[in-house]
Parts: sequence; structure tokens; C-alpha cells
Amino acid sequence: MAKFMYVFRGGAFVEKGLSPTVLQDHLKLWYAWIGELGAQVLTDGPYAESKDLVTGNLVIDVASLDVAAELAKGCPVFIYDGSVEVRPVAEM
Repeated sequence: MAKFMYVFRGGAFVEKGLSPTVLQDHLKLWYAWIGELGAQVLTDGPYAESKDLVTGNLVIDVASLDVAAELAKGCPVFIYDGSVEVRPVAEM
């Protein structure tokens, strides 16, 4: 297995004018998506880093970059025009 990091940018947490109810519902989608990933891969995160517009990250163990990219397609960040960057993590 190889480690890959998802770097999240934008999305609901930087979208202006969303009600607390909408944000709470969106957060439920995140928990569901991360729960599904947790059932498939080992996870470490997410950690919010919103002050520099990175709204979180997540480290997963999967077989390949293709698998990591495919799993990222289900991320709720896309609902509010956010993005996911998939990066390999160097083993030390």
C-alpha cells in the first residue's frame, strides 16, 4: 500500500452566506464520505487549515494513485465548487 494525501481547497467552509443548517447538513456528507473511506482504507485526519485557504487534508493508504483519485471523486467539497488535490506521501 502507498500513502496519498488529499488537500482540500474551498468548498462550503469558505462559501459566504450559507446558513448554519446548510453547513451542518454539508458536514454530515463529509462524515459519511470519510466513514466510507475509513471502511475501505486507513485514514489519518482531517485537519482544518482554513487560514491559508486549505480547508483540510486526509491521508489514506491505497494501492495506487488511480485508486486515490477515484475515491476522491465522491468528496462533498465539489458541491460548493471546492477541489481535492491528490499527492503521494514520501515514506521516510
